Amino acid sequence: MFRGSFEHAIDDKGRLSIPARYREILKRRRERELVLVDLLFDTCIAAYPIKAWQQIEHNLLSRGNSDKKFREYARLISARAVESSIDSQGRILIPPQLREAAHLRRDVVIVGVLDKIEIWSRERWAQFSAQERDPEDYAAKLADLGIRV
Repeated sequence: MFRGSFEHAIDDKGRLSIPARYREILKRRRERELVLVDLLFDTCIAAYPIKAWQQIEHNLLSRGNSDKKFREYARLISARAVESSIDSQGRILIPPQLREAAHLRRDVVIVGVLDKIEIWSRERWAQFSAQERDPEDYAAKLADLGIRV
């Protein structure tokens, strides 16, 4: 599982170094490729290890094509997905269209979110993190997950 957050920078060629902790997890799993997709609703990029992405594709295929909204979702997420290999220096290339969609410039925050890695612009991450949240609602959601506070 991916946990924690790290501040990094995207270089002029659009390459981003994956944090060493995450590279180690991927190495143990024998995964050298991530699938990058912009998450429309969160204004960040999600980077899924290839096996996790294959499970998403399997889930999409098993749902069938009878629901129009589901077909739209499957179409949008598949069209936005880009494979990115991890190079020998532990970097991935983020294509310009994904950087633009997530408003990524140079400074980014890389966040571990269980089965995936999210890549946020530093400004948008700060805005998201600073949002007011109802403490009672937050505690209830954690309790639903079996986390006692």
